[in-house]
Amino acid sequence: MRKKLFTVLKLLLPFLAIAISVLIYYAVSDNGKQKKMAHPYYLYLLAVIGGVILLEILIGLFNKDIQKRIVHKAPFLTGVIVFLLLLNYITTKTTLLPTLYFPSLDRIVGLLVENRVFLLKNVGDSLKLLVTGFLWGATVGFLTGLMLGYFKIVGYWLNPITKIIGPIPTTAWIPLALSTFPTTHGANVFLIAFAVWFPVTLMTSSGIQSINNVNFEVSRTLGASTVYQIIHVAIPAAMPSIFLGAFYGTVSSFATLMAVEMNGNSSGIGWYINWQKSVMLYDGVYAGLIIIAVICSLTLTLLFKVRDKVLTWQKGVIKW
Repeated sequence: MRKKLFTVLKLLLPFLAIAISVLIYYAVSDNGKQKKMAHPYYLYLLAVIGGVILLEILIGLFNKDIQKRIVHKAPFLTGVIVFLLLLNYITTKTTLLPTLYFPSLDRIVGLLVENRVFLLKNVGDSLKLLVTGFLWGATVGFLTGLMLGYFKIVGYWLNPITKIIGPIPTTAWIPLALSTFPTTHGANVFLIAFAVWFPVTLMTSSGIQSINNVNFEVSRTLGASTVYQIIHVAIPAAMPSIFLGAFYGTVSSFATLMAVEMNGNSSGIGWYINWQKSVMLYDGVYAGLIIIAVICSLTLTLLFKVRDKVLTWQKGVIKW
């Protein structure tokens, strides 16, 4: 009985935090310096969060896994709502922070809603550039790492070169890339690909080199060809390291995307953030940062899902 009561109280916490947020929103006077929006977008955001939580609770009545998940996350979600409450209170009800650099949540959420078409266009342009560069970098990095890890003669010649040029920050190549490639788009694709190439190469070669040589000797004794050993021994055994390189490459690719879009691009989220900063509209800057954070998080989540499918044998052995 006590356990059930405690569970109910945990589930009520987010709604209590939302109720307090709404009360403070209307009961406490604004500082008068924030730009007024046509709608209370901050409250709309809280309503969406509350609706999603309520939906999960209702589904959890029929699904034990979802019920456990929402009960486990309820305190964290409450913390997020309280953080938004404090942030909104400081920016709209007090003058502790400069209004120019710290816009209200109404302005940030409102910009995401009202400018959604323009923002989606820039997101699409960024994703095209990111996916193209990532695929090139991951493919070349995988092949390079495979050659370095499996063939000693290739490692002899290419390992020193890789160790010299790989650690160089991608942004240091921007002037050379812009002067070498005929178009800015080509230069940007190269820079993102380079950011992905090194971690994928490093982790792929490291994963193959760490494989016990007995595995190759046994397969060779049984008549396996070089191609068979690469496909059926080297790559599967090195797959955890390959995915690790892909994770590192993903994070590097997003950092590089922001850098290259702020240098000569005329579209994309990085360009949008830079443009909003230059005209001192920081609600647009924060909106762009939120979009980038969401896209990066979704991309990593997708990679984790793919990894879980490919590496099902790791369940219960390695925790990520």
